[in-house]
Amino acid sequence: MFGLEPALFILLIVCLACAFAFEFVNGFHDTANAVATVIYTKSLRPWTAVIWSGICNFTGVFIGGIGVAMGIINLLPAEALVATHAGEGIAMVMALLLSAIIWNLGTWYFGIPASSSHTLIGSILGVGIAFMLMGNEAGVNWKKAEETGLALLISPLFGFICAMGLVFMVKKLIKDQRLFAEEASEDPPPLWIRLVLIATCTGVSLSHGSNDGQKGVGLVMLILILIIPAHYALDHSKNLMTMQPTVEQLEQKLTAISESAVSGVEGKKVLEKSKAKISDLKVVLSESKAAGFIPEKEHVRVRADITKTSKDLEKALEGGKIVLSSQGAESIKADLKKLKTYTDYAPFWVIFGISLSLGVGTMVGWKRIVVTIGERIGKTHLTYAQGASAELMAFSTIFAATYLGLPVSTTHVLSSGVAGTMVAHGGLRNLQVGTIRNILSAWVLTLPVTMLLAGCLFWLFSTLFVN
Repeated sequence: MFGLEPALFILLIVCLACAFAFEFVNGFHDTANAVATVIYTKSLRPWTAVIWSGICNFTGVFIGGIGVAMGIINLLPAEALVATHAGEGIAMVMALLLSAIIWNLGTWYFGIPASSSHTLIGSILGVGIAFMLMGNEAGVNWKKAEETGLALLISPLFGFICAMGLVFMVKKLIKDQRLFAEEASEDPPPLWIRLVLIATCTGVSLSHGSNDGQKGVGLVMLILILIIPAHYALDHSKNLMTMQPTVEQLEQKLTAISESAVSGVEGKKVLEKSKAKISDLKVVLSESKAAGFIPEKEHVRVRADITKTSKDLEKALEGGKIVLSSQGAESIKADLKKLKTYTDYAPFWVIFGISLSLGVGTMVGWKRIVVTIGERIGKTHLTYAQGASAELMAFSTIFAATYLGLPVSTTHVLSSGVAGTMVAHGGLRNLQVGTIRNILSAWVLTLPVTMLLAGCLFWLFSTLFVN
């Protein structure tokens, strides 16, 4: 099937199963953060909370778009995605999946709120670097890696400061002391407090699905593009011939760019390469016009031309290597955006499968992380105001990141938010040093450990599947 040998086809199924397993693990590893406050404050019964959170995570994947998913895919450069042997593609995805699952299960076992986002991104970077060290020209899209790393670094700090400030503001505006009491009884909080906490839990669950669920979608698409690019390099639900007018318009606009608008040798190089690739794409479309469709053997080449041209031109326009009027630059970017609709996509079955895996995963294994969030970050127990503030800040931050197409860590954003509320409630002395040290250690170690593990596994699997 898909032109693969039986052994490679079985390995493809194994890779897809591992990807859905990763998202299942992500469900109970990360989503426990969303239900921690409502369970710990007795706003919802545990199983009611996790089932509701699972449904919200399932829904969140569908409403989140695919911006983050494409960000995950684009951590590997276009050249790596379209130039790999099927066995090499399998080695890549098996290495990054096993690395991510091993680290996630390890941190979950010890009850440490570590980031699945860090884990996945570190694994992808490790595979990309190993791919480059094994003699290939490109292995990592460093520009995308820099954007992703910055988002992962800033978001927890942002969460800490904002949640702390929010608690101070709530104390000033709301005088009901029940909101700030450590509830010792088995009774649930007053109705209005319960509704606030349930609403913030819902927001975190939806935002987690919209961001972390997309990472799973990106992971599955990465597998499909690496192993069977002829079938998934382009969106088969579209009539691919409809891109021809956009290609012709773009070629005309690039040809019309004067030499004075191009800065330096690099700018000229980018423009000439882009014109050549668009011309190449135009030829493919012209040759396919009679048949009315692009042959499958050309899909990989078309994807490579679109992704490489888009990346190079956008970088040149933003970096001042090609200087055009705002109208001219936006016109070219609009054409590139139209072309990327043929490459930046995910089939319904991928989105549904990831949604289901994340939603079901939410319903198991949540207790360890709930205890850490509720009792082990601060020396005092989590109050209603603290729980609501941390979650309000978390889902706002995560939704914003999803809108910008940036992967962030739900775990680190929320746990840092809880830490911020603890500081607001009792100062730095209110933090449990041991737990904070474990969280920070996981934060620091996740990237290098998963990069090293994934790189070593890629080398091992390459010897098995390629040679």
